[in-house]
Amino acid sequence: MSKTLKTVLIIVGILILIVVIPFSYLKGTYNTLVTMDEGVKAAWAQVENQLQRRYDLIPNYVETVKGYAAHEKDVFVKVTEARSRVAGAKNIGDKIQANNQLTSALSRLLVVVERYPDLKANTNFIRLQDELAGTENRIAVERRRFNESVRVFNTKIRTFPTNMIAGMFGFEKATFFEVPKERQEAPKVKFSKE
Repeated sequence: MSKTLKTVLIIVGILILIVVIPFSYLKGTYNTLVTMDEGVKAAWAQVENQLQRRYDLIPNYVETVKGYAAHEKDVFVKVTEARSRVAGAKNIGDKIQANNQLTSALSRLLVVVERYPDLKANTNFIRLQDELAGTENRIAVERRRFNESVRVFNTKIRTFPTNMIAGMFGFEKATFFEVPKERQEAPKVKFSKE
């Protein structure tokens, strides 16, 4: 092999390494970001499944309570309005906000329930309340999983040099599903003397 041929092969080898290594890194990072983005979407789908379950239970729950507490119309209207906002929410941020409003309205409905001992003893109501409580627990679990996926994804797209690749391909931070401010305080329980 001549010296010129060796030099050309070395130069071609170096050029290949200069192109192949960055391309491999870019490809690997992009594929990782796509995988993580899909993981966030899958985690959100699980949250939505549980939110839909709660959404479907609410009309039966409200109707059962209405039978005992017909004069609590304002509370029922608020729950119905909040449920409608959930149905009309288009993106994740809107869905989170609408579901937080629904959660708040349901909390007010639970206060109404406490005033009616006969209702709390009703078998259908107890079954619905248990289903709703179980669904709330599932929502909490799926929200935690979703927020963990969001945290990992957001951390990845903000770290250097991945942040440059994320910016080039339009990856944006995902939104956390946070507990509304009014639910961060423990409810105050007051016992009245009768």
